[in-house]
Amino acid sequence: MTTDVFKIIEIAGQSEKSLDDAIRTALTRASKSVHGIKWFQVAETRGHVEDGNVAQWQVVLKIGFGLD
Repeated sequence: MTTDVFKIIEIAGQSEKSLDDAIRTALTRASKSVHGIKWFQVAETRGHVEDGNVAQWQVVLKIGFGLD
């Protein structure tokens, strides 16, 4: 039986489109330098408001990746 061990780090992403786009943007960018990402957890969500409208979605993710 194998046991995987994961390192957990936090990253933040943002998007003017949507929360989903902020998550995808953060994961896409992180995967360029962090290899073997296996899962993510949304740790925090927030947004920036301008003139009473959502101007930007912001998300903090915890991501887990396997150790060599």
